[in-house]
Amino acid sequence: MSRFETTRWSLVLSTQGDPARARAALERLCRIYRPAVLAYVRRQGYTTEQAEDLTQGFFVRFLEQASFARADPQRGRFRAYLLTALRRHLINAADSAHAARRGGGAAAVAYDTVENTTATNDDDPLRAFERGWALAVLGTALGHLREEAARAGKLDLYEHLQEFLTERPGETDYARVAAALGLRPNTLAVAVHRMRHRLRELVRAELAETTGSAGDLEQEITDLRAALRATLH
Repeated sequence: MSRFETTRWSLVLSTQGDPARARAALERLCRIYRPAVLAYVRRQGYTTEQAEDLTQGFFVRFLEQASFARADPQRGRFRAYLLTALRRHLINAADSAHAARRGGGAAAVAYDTVENTTATNDDDPLRAFERGWALAVLGTALGHLREEAARAGKLDLYEHLQEFLTERPGETDYARVAAALGLRPNTLAVAVHRMRHRLRELVRAELAETTGSAGDLEQEITDLRAALRATLH
């Protein structure tokens, strides 16, 4: 059996087998991706309140429609599928708002700026989505790493080394933390290396849960690295 036949994304696409588990898997994916969706909507030019309303409405509709059950798992990545659905949702919301105004009704939110915002690189909706997605995936992996450290009785070590997991530390940083932990700097360097290696494994595992093939997984890893480089540096 392929590893991609038992991921959260494949489970979502196979609702006939266990609808309750599929729903739970999808809800977890939606929680992880919510910051990315909100960032995308916000960069379309909406106020914070409008973006929150649109994001909430999108996820409610996305969960209720279950159109994903008809998707082909070989078509790839949950992220791409979600982004397509989000764009469609925003267009439909804009159409509904315009129709309400033409009919004399009062639209609750003005959705006039969908896909028409002239944005800088920092405000580009797609960049914002990718940035939010990358940070969410990294945050989820860090959460798993913290849980592993706690189970191993190494939570204090994790808390001290967390700042080094996404940024390369300098010698003075190593010396500071090594002194606090009562370790030699070389010993600390080895611990950081091992923890960063495990973090990469957890990130990869998290991305594998949202892809349908090895090729899609490698592309997600490439995209994630690019998004994190743009965000963290």
